[in-house]
Amino acid sequence: MSKDGKQSQRSPSDYRNRSYRKRVSRKGLVPFRVTVSETDLWVQAVRTLEPEARDSVILHRGYLESFIQEHPSFRTTLEPWPLELPAAAVVRDMAEAGRIAGTGPMAAVAGAIAERVGRDLLDRSPEIIVENGGDIFLKVDGPVVVAVFAGASPLNMRVGVRFDPGGEPVGVCTSSGTVGHSLSYGRADAVCVVSDSCAVADAAATAIGNRVRGPEDISDALAFARNLQRVQGSLVICEERAGVWGRMEIVPLQKKGVEFSHQKE
Repeated sequence: MSKDGKQSQRSPSDYRNRSYRKRVSRKGLVPFRVTVSETDLWVQAVRTLEPEARDSVILHRGYLESFIQEHPSFRTTLEPWPLELPAAAVVRDMAEAGRIAGTGPMAAVAGAIAERVGRDLLDRSPEIIVENGGDIFLKVDGPVVVAVFAGASPLNMRVGVRFDPGGEPVGVCTSSGTVGHSLSYGRADAVCVVSDSCAVADAAATAIGNRVRGPEDISDALAFARNLQRVQGSLVICEERAGVWGRMEIVPLQKKGVEFSHQKE
């Protein structure tokens, strides 16, 4: 289940092989991988919960696939889906995210699955991280720094975003117009979004990225992000430039040659 479709884009080997996952860790948590069909999760919890995580993936994928079987255009539309019928939580999450971001619901699929699995595991692990293709649901204590994968940009894995979720569950999702298979109308190397909803963060990252054709568009893209409901902050990287808005800050992981801008709330 890809987001909105596919297009020809650069796909560096560390993205294809997901070696960036080696850079995502939390002291005291145990990492494990769960794959079900196209869903490939990297989970960190207080103990291995692979059977529980797999059951959760199967459950929520089943709900989504059943809904798509009855409503095929839910998978293909690039417009917000007017959800009027009763539906499973994962479907409602995706439809609401699409409404907020102005995208099709499949723009939120990875974030929605990550969040539903993460929430299912919270009663077994007070801290949890669920990564799904660069989209992350997490609930941890204390501030968080997330390194940003930005493909061919010279800022790739040299900057991160730092924020404090205050012990509450949040979604941290990254979209790109130059890396991966998801449809994007922009050329941002990375758009990272933080939201109280992982589905909203996922769809919003796509919508913000659609507005970036070059470094000169970063400011306007961040202005658009400010007006999206439930979005708490956003980082945009295009080529050698980066801009950030909201309740997050850019953290240089390597300080050499980094150009930053910060829009205040």
